[in-house]
Amino acid sequence: MAGAEDRRTFLKRGGLKAGGALTAAGLAGSAAGQQRGPTPDLPSDPDAPPPAGEPSAAPDIPAGSDAVAEIDGFSRFRPSRGHSPDSPYYLGKMMPGFRPASAGPAPFVAPDLDKLPWKRVDGAKEFHLVPMAVEREFLPGYHMNVYGFNGSMPGPTIEVNQGDRVRIVVTNELPEDTFVHWHGFELPVQYDGAATLTQNPIKPGQSMVYEFDIHEEGTFFYHSHVPMQEAFGQVGWFIVHPKKVFEPPVDRDFGLLFQNFHIKPTHTVSDSWAMDWNWHTINGRSGPYTTPLVCKHGERVRVRLLDFSPMQHHPVHLHGHTFWVTGHEGARAPSTAWVPRNTELIAVAQASTFEFIANNPGDWIFHCHMVHHMMNHMVRQVGPRVREGSNVDRYIADTSTRPRVDFHRLLEEWDTPGYPQMMQGMERTTPQMKEIWDRREVRGMRANYPMAVKGLMTVLRVLPDDLYRLVMESDEPVEKGAVFAEIVRRFGDPGRYEPAPDMMNMKS
Repeated sequence: MAGAEDRRTFLKRGGLKAGGALTAAGLAGSAAGQQRGPTPDLPSDPDAPPPAGEPSAAPDIPAGSDAVAEIDGFSRFRPSRGHSPDSPYYLGKMMPGFRPASAGPAPFVAPDLDKLPWKRVDGAKEFHLVPMAVEREFLPGYHMNVYGFNGSMPGPTIEVNQGDRVRIVVTNELPEDTFVHWHGFELPVQYDGAATLTQNPIKPGQSMVYEFDIHEEGTFFYHSHVPMQEAFGQVGWFIVHPKKVFEPPVDRDFGLLFQNFHIKPTHTVSDSWAMDWNWHTINGRSGPYTTPLVCKHGERVRVRLLDFSPMQHHPVHLHGHTFWVTGHEGARAPSTAWVPRNTELIAVAQASTFEFIANNPGDWIFHCHMVHHMMNHMVRQVGPRVREGSNVDRYIADTSTRPRVDFHRLLEEWDTPGYPQMMQGMERTTPQMKEIWDRREVRGMRANYPMAVKGLMTVLRVLPDDLYRLVMESDEPVEKGAVFAEIVRRFGDPGRYEPAPDMMNMKS
């Protein structure tokens, strides 16, 4: 044990060299809880889930890692700022993750999307991409007719390395002409895909081969260059990892792709001429069907967020953490230009990259802050626009002929089409709820979590190592709310724990 502590104390990956210093509090943070007594109970709820994972476990540095618990006042295991905004470690700015740079780039993960396979042919990585009509399940039971690639909307992720030569064979299975643009790449002009400016259309059933060398690195994407096809969802990630892993290295690399659609009630096809939007998706799914991002307590996390909405920008807010904006779709920014945020406005066809130390355990909502983007299947509310007793004389001279409105909505007319009594589609059947819960990433969340996550919303889950293993790597049963309750026991205020209400048999 002493040797391990000595290693953590004195092997500081760049910490002292860059002017950072470990503090006694940092060492205590690494060992916190090793003398912890019995796990506190939750006195406000005698029926709360029992302790989960390894209740006596404490935040710690993984064996074999040279990472440290605290540098210059910033802790990787508890919310903190640091001693000075001028420090390279303020708000965790340059604090590395547990994964060493020698391990290569962290794998890119876009939840709910696959990666496009490739094979090496004549020195190039060859991909086959198929534009086509796609059926995508936005929510359990809600299958929408959209456009995508290779059976998916968004299309599968293309992932390569800086310096690769790529060959992409595009075969058009749409009923109309198409083009594919490789957004942001500096390539030979005939492969740019800018409609008939640079190439002839790819006719239905025909193919075109795009081939170019990649000297860039960063967050890119591909999409149709026909506007209405773009509005129907034709886009996909194109990630290029750098030859040399960025400093500081990250442990997780996630991608979230935001889209909007206008699909009227009872319809399954978007109105691509619409000026407003009522369905919102992240990687092709609407909350709560969006799959959470799950990471370990203390890891350094990168999130790439792309807005491919037809015309709406998104102020994206992460709860519980402060992140650094480290780049955009153009390239990674010099560290001197990084900006600390908890909300970042991302415009149409732009991408932003966030990086942060996941030092605050829990389930944190990650969402667009436009209120009408935090809902699904939006319709106009039903009812009068004037309250009883309101005086409208200044607008209309005579209101005596205005028919009275039955506010109780008991009249037979309210049961006919055109007079809905509630927002349709917000209820979930038992099989639909099961589909939401039958994902490893949501195990142990509060039983009513689906009520809070809608539209352009997902969840960042920061889990202690033992709870991460329980959720993501074990097949042990995990009761709804058990992981949340355990985090409250260890890091919150157990005396004020609130149980989730038993709704829709969500505890079954």
